[in-house]
Amino acid sequence: MAAMPIATPAPFGGPVVVVGQQFCAPRGVDLTVTKKAFSLTGSDFAVTDVDGNVVLKVKGVYFSLRDRCVLVDAAGNPLLTLQLKICSMHQRWQVFRGESTESKDLLFSVKKSSLLQFKTKLDVIMASNTNEDACDFKIKGSYFERSCTVYLGESNSKIAQMSRKYTVKNVLLGKDTFRVTVCPNVDYAFVASLIVILDKINEVRSGQSSGS
Repeated sequence: MAAMPIATPAPFGGPVVVVGQQFCAPRGVDLTVTKKAFSLTGSDFAVTDVDGNVVLKVKGVYFSLRDRCVLVDAAGNPLLTLQLKICSMHQRWQVFRGESTESKDLLFSVKKSSLLQFKTKLDVIMASNTNEDACDFKIKGSYFERSCTVYLGESNSKIAQMSRKYTVKNVLLGKDTFRVTVCPNVDYAFVASLIVILDKINEVRSGQSSGS
């Protein structure tokens, strides 16, 4: 059964659980998200902890008619399927549980807050929020500078922070690497999926991908 998210970060109430309670750490976590320099699918990412252990991976789906990728755990078990919605004016990505793309397994969606943007601003809407009168989470910042923050709804409550991470190895290999700090008791698998979608939406802006 799908876990129901509690839309309050730990410092202000209960945990934020979207993918699973096992991805919530009581003291928060620091992650590194590394995007492959060259990928046939354009969607391969590795998420590592402070010790360099791979905790999550994102793999592109071959021969798909639209942008689609799958978030898996360290053992390769599928957690989420991320898929670009066809004919979406706001670059809406839908996220489903496991490898499903059926509406009954929809967990949340992410879209641009407005069509014309000079700064990054994305709305995260849970599947239960059918009216979409307000977003459940918001991503704000500057993707060009690789500096973005995930907030609880329209509040100033931060649940995660992303920044660019430079290493000599990754610079030489042409890899894009992000440092992601996730607040205590916030689902880091959920946050990782947001970072991947953020990157995919901004690929479209820079002309590296296609979609509407």
